[in-house]
Amino acid sequence: MKLQSVRGTRDIYGDEAQLFREIERQFSQCAKIYDFQEIQTPIFEFTQVFKRSLGDETDIVNKEMYTFEDRSGDSLTLRPEGTASVVRATISESLLRDLPLKLYYSGPMFRHERPQKGRYRQFTQFGVEMIGVDDPVGDIEVLSFAWNFFKSCQLDQKVQLEINTIGDDESRGLYLEKLKSYLEKYKNDLSEDSQKRLIKNPLRILDSKDQSDQKIVAGAPTLADSLNLESKSFFEQVVNGLEKLGLSYQLNPLLVRGLDYYCHSVFEFTTTHLGSQNAVLSGGRYNKLIETMGGPSTPGVGWAAGTDRIALLLEKPKKPHHTLALIAATDKGKDHRFQLLDELRQEQIPSQMIYSGNISKQLKKANKRNCSYALIIGDDEIERGTYELKNLLEGTQETLTKSELVSFLKKQDWGL
Repeated sequence: MKLQSVRGTRDIYGDEAQLFREIERQFSQCAKIYDFQEIQTPIFEFTQVFKRSLGDETDIVNKEMYTFEDRSGDSLTLRPEGTASVVRATISESLLRDLPLKLYYSGPMFRHERPQKGRYRQFTQFGVEMIGVDDPVGDIEVLSFAWNFFKSCQLDQKVQLEINTIGDDESRGLYLEKLKSYLEKYKNDLSEDSQKRLIKNPLRILDSKDQSDQKIVAGAPTLADSLNLESKSFFEQVVNGLEKLGLSYQLNPLLVRGLDYYCHSVFEFTTTHLGSQNAVLSGGRYNKLIETMGGPSTPGVGWAAGTDRIALLLEKPKKPHHTLALIAATDKGKDHRFQLLDELRQEQIPSQMIYSGNISKQLKKANKRNCSYALIIGDDEIERGTYELKNLLEGTQETLTKSELVSFLKKQDWGL
């Protein structure tokens, strides 16, 4: 058997790994600015964590979860999303005693989907959860966080916020009756998946990608007509808050999100730069989720974003020129560079050895590795206590004492 990665997974390295690291850096920096605290959860949970939170009739639970039985006979599942794990942690670790909670997370998620560009079976997500705030200000704050994250990555011109309300239980119940009544007339014309959803989860039909479904849905009653006064007021406060912040948005009456635990505000940041996989960040409010999972009645709102898709929107980084190469001209130079290399690294100066070849070949290798400087060490340099520092970008060279060398290099911007 030829060794290769499993279908739907991939190795991330080089420029892409650098993009992932930059996305994580910008996200964690925004989290600190918005006063969110980091939480890390295991990559697998008891299967019931996801069945209770996501709903037995969702595609994730029915088709996409990686579920297995461990040696103790327990049913475990690799986490398909982050919210359920974070909520489980808040309950099991008794974090709900001190509300509100503002938490952020990142890490790998797993779903058995059909792989394509921007969609993988192991993918990386990061997200935020604001728990204990039963007020539109919570929705506004997490959306402001998301928008400013995209601005920090210079992606605000490539994404668009789409938002909708699915109301409270009363509003949604009234709407489902109208929607079912309408869709029943077209039952035989719906796609196979939508025919199943008509019985189990009719709201999901609204975001079907099937073209025949979309034509039918275009004439369906809108949820806005079924909203009670409380739901209307809540959503109006959310969008008014976004307008006060100057955060542009687009109302999308067909946006419902695919998980059972959502209520009131639901939203997505979408892009036109990735083809069919156009959602890069999704979320909404979930006031019943914690209670459903066995905790006290506690409101929440949050979102999750796909690192893989966001990386596709970013420009590949320019090749870095932020490393010093140590080049040994003699055997004594080879011995001397070990100690010098350690001293430079102690001073936070990124340094590397060129391991073999004459001076000319070592300089070529340093250029190939995109080093900005090369330090040439030979017998004469050791005897005099000076070093030849070559600027590989400008082609200049100067002789420096050790103290001058360290002082000069510490002043450089190494991009750390």
